[in-house]
Amino acid sequence: MPFGRRGWRPVKLVLLTQYFPPETGAPQARLAALAQSFVRRGHSVTVLTAQPNYPVGRIYPGYGGLVRRERCDGVDVVRSFIYPTQSAGMVRRLANYGSFVASSAAVGTVLLRRADYLMVESPPIFLIGSAYPLSRLLRARLVFNVSDLWPESAVRLGVVREGSTAHRLTGRLEAFAYRAAHLVTGQAAGIVSSVRERFPAVRTYHLSNGVDTTLFDPVHASEVMRTALRRGSGCVALYAGLHGLAQGLGQLLDAAALLGPATDLRIALIGDGPEKQQLRRIAHARALTAVDFLDARPHQAIPAMVASADIIVVPLVGALPGAVPSKLYEAMASARPVVLVAEGEPARIVRDTDAGLVVPPGNPGALAGALAQLAADPELRTRLGGNGRAAVLERYDRVAIGDQFVRFLEEDLARNAVPTELSR
Repeated sequence: MPFGRRGWRPVKLVLLTQYFPPETGAPQARLAALAQSFVRRGHSVTVLTAQPNYPVGRIYPGYGGLVRRERCDGVDVVRSFIYPTQSAGMVRRLANYGSFVASSAAVGTVLLRRADYLMVESPPIFLIGSAYPLSRLLRARLVFNVSDLWPESAVRLGVVREGSTAHRLTGRLEAFAYRAAHLVTGQAAGIVSSVRERFPAVRTYHLSNGVDTTLFDPVHASEVMRTALRRGSGCVALYAGLHGLAQGLGQLLDAAALLGPATDLRIALIGDGPEKQQLRRIAHARALTAVDFLDARPHQAIPAMVASADIIVVPLVGALPGAVPSKLYEAMASARPVVLVAEGEPARIVRDTDAGLVVPPGNPGALAGALAQLAADPELRTRLGGNGRAAVLERYDRVAIGDQFVRFLEEDLARNAVPTELSR
């Protein structure tokens, strides 16, 4: 909608999220880009977030305390207290979530001003505990953004037992969040379909995940980075991201053991997370000398690393409802062939675009075979990588996706009503 059109006025958006830069990771990059989409169109954005601590489980240097305010690229950022932890244990994890729910509610009550929309990121789903009262206080329409379906994903990961008290309570919390929201947005088609099927009266919008196609671009590859990754080997398969439960990185170690020293392939794992030390111990015990564990790198260094690898591995531990990893889009945008260990929507994306090879979770033999096939066939790697780049430019450009959503909220605000069918 043009700026001069009658009825248009700037949108005042509050974005409530536990995760935001300078932290690195998929939610952080996606939400920062979305905030910039609003700023570019002349709107005001305030982010209420935690003191940065993820994924290392320690408050970043230069941050801390109960409240910190800053302005980053035209966005007002308010940071409140959080109990930091890298532990996957239930008690500490709940303390981590609960501390930010409480502090964000308190800080938001004091520092936030009236807004048109309050958009909250889930997971953690517990954040609805501060999002809902703040939306009422600010007289803001509540937009509930779902990047992973909880508690379904928690059950699949074994974090919550199906039918348990925790499962029932989080299920009720999920239902409350959807029904209380003015709009439920989902980053994958499977998420939107699931919400629509179970809650047909809830308004939904497919706010697709995507990638910055100028940041992740094959032009950023460098011989220096290639040499650093290969360490003398002819081909390198790269995993870059969180070392957590959902990624199932143990199956990549199993595949490396099956490949053995005869395959001219190195496997590099870059990042941090609660599973990293255990993975390193396993690799050492099994003498997996072709596997390298590299420290987490600043976000700005990742595009060159992805573009400089030969193969990108995108694994999931199993079938997670609605989960489409951001690193899949990053690999495709960088024209790198993907070995995807997943089912469902991400597998359909890779097959439909012919951007890589798909293997089922929990099958290290198939994973080893896919890695060996790509390592031995540079022409195949080039073809699959080119297909991925073309598909991303056409369908998954993050700037275009963000701008479309901004225009949608502009129109929604101007007419003070939402049409029956919103999903793309």
